[in-house]
Amino acid sequence: MLYALNELGYYAATPWRLAARAARDFWSSPANPAAGSEVGRKVYAAADLFTNITRRYGKPEWRISSTEVNGKPVGVAPTTVWSSPWVKLVHFQRDAAALAAAGVSETQPAVLIVAPLSGHYATLLRGTVETFLPDHEVYITDWMNAREVPLLDGRFDFHDYVDAVRAMLASLGRRAHVVAVCQPGPPVMAAAALMAEDKDPVRPASMTFMGSPMDARLSPTVTNLLAEERPFAWFKTNMIHTVPPPYPGAMRRVYPGFVQLYSFMSMNAERHKDAHRRYFDDLVKGDGDQAAKHLEFYDEYLSVLDLSEEFYLQTIDIVFQRHLLPLGLLEHRGRKVRPEGITDIALMTVEGELDDISGVGQTQAAHALCSGIPDDKHTLYVQPGVGHYGVFNGRRFAEEIYPRVRDFIAQHDPG
Repeated sequence: MLYALNELGYYAATPWRLAARAARDFWSSPANPAAGSEVGRKVYAAADLFTNITRRYGKPEWRISSTEVNGKPVGVAPTTVWSSPWVKLVHFQRDAAALAAAGVSETQPAVLIVAPLSGHYATLLRGTVETFLPDHEVYITDWMNAREVPLLDGRFDFHDYVDAVRAMLASLGRRAHVVAVCQPGPPVMAAAALMAEDKDPVRPASMTFMGSPMDARLSPTVTNLLAEERPFAWFKTNMIHTVPPPYPGAMRRVYPGFVQLYSFMSMNAERHKDAHRRYFDDLVKGDGDQAAKHLEFYDEYLSVLDLSEEFYLQTIDIVFQRHLLPLGLLEHRGRKVRPEGITDIALMTVEGELDDISGVGQTQAAHALCSGIPDDKHTLYVQPGVGHYGVFNGRRFAEEIYPRVRDFIAQHDPG
């Protein structure tokens, strides 16, 4: 019912949204002599703000067409190289001739970035991809919106996620380096442990976990406490809703992206209110640069996807309530997951000192789990002064975190 009401609210606001667009266009038109007046600028700003708050935000484009290698421009083409109904593996294919001209004659390390399946699209990691591109062959998991997946394509749960990670690593055909950002930590660890136990020739050469809830009992945040305090039945009753027509996934039970977005925004409600006030003021003042930065951020932040019921609920159960991985109780399709059996996959953890999603200690718990990895293959790093988002994106990531990750990957690359 909630999903249908959300759709009803969107369509009910359509006349107001169209009127706001018309007002915005009228008061920004150079043919309107009053457009530059104080009243005109305020009406324009209010109409533009209303339009952007109430419109739909679709899946963003990657907008990555080039990178710079050794000071030389190199063309980039995002290409899907493996897919299932639930995820696409995107390769940011760099122009071979341009790479050669830039002095890159050898194959660079392959990096699989496992993007979080927790409400936002993989494009939230656009800056992460751009930072990795000059030094690596970069691949990323591009998860599908559950409401776009027809019921005939079946279900998708925590264990399907583990299988998908294994399949994508296998599709690369060599020992790649896996970088798990936030949510994917536990399933990626499970996939790596199973591949190590099987002596899979394409098991990862290294794994890097960034702000991941490997052991959510440590330094619990508001998010962790909410997951622990509420009974499992509460999540199933209150967080799961049915996709309405005309979406391809109509009648599928999901954790809606708009519910997740509300949770995200309510954690920092005043910050978002202030941001929209500043946006209004910037439009009134005519500060286009600041207004454009606001739009660029919220175009990404407000673009959300739905999660399948089974994946969301199993993640709550396995990761945040029963803590099966750190307790050594996680099983995958009848097989016990044994991180202690990993011996030749290097391990790095990255945490943010101010992370309010995965508290300090939760990610580095991976080192204790992987007791079979030699000491010289362990790297632990806590970045001062950054929160959750800053662990994998932004200036501090590019200047202080990424160089450490790059060097760690280079040190343990079998090529």
